[in-house]
Amino acid sequence: MLKALTEKNFQIRQFQEADLDNVVHINRVCLPENYPSFFFMSIHYKYPKSFMVALNNDNTLCGYCMFRIEKGLSNFALRWTKKAHLVSIAVLEEYRKQGMGETLLLKGMQSMKEDYGSPEFILEVRVSNTAAITMYEKHSFKKIKTLNSYYRDGEDAFMMALRI
Repeated sequence: MLKALTEKNFQIRQFQEADLDNVVHINRVCLPENYPSFFFMSIHYKYPKSFMVALNNDNTLCGYCMFRIEKGLSNFALRWTKKAHLVSIAVLEEYRKQGMGETLLLKGMQSMKEDYGSPEFILEVRVSNTAAITMYEKHSFKKIKTLNSYYRDGEDAFMMALRI
């Protein structure tokens, strides 16, 4: 499935420092949660293999996905574990509904499991973001709890998790 998706009309590759301005732009345009440039670079330096970008056929950067490792109590068993935390994922609106976000997610997850040894994945998503929730549930993420007023604007988030 990943191969078919990536051969459609876009490609996925690891983030490179030259991508920074485009990634920051996508973050600002697509999400109310904006990060400073140094935050993106800190993720890149610590977890370079799981910071992915999507490019269209013209090599225009149109999406990104980044994870980091956190250690803590498992959401599925009473033990400490490594958790791959989906920090941010975004695709420019005109490139949505092409499988780009899904492919970014799956490639990032694959890297976190294979390259960083994470057996568990977590993320937060706005309760109003039904498209993202549907995508995460399609890949077996479960709603663990509601985080009240999680976002700066007061909206709640679902914490979702998956154990592989």
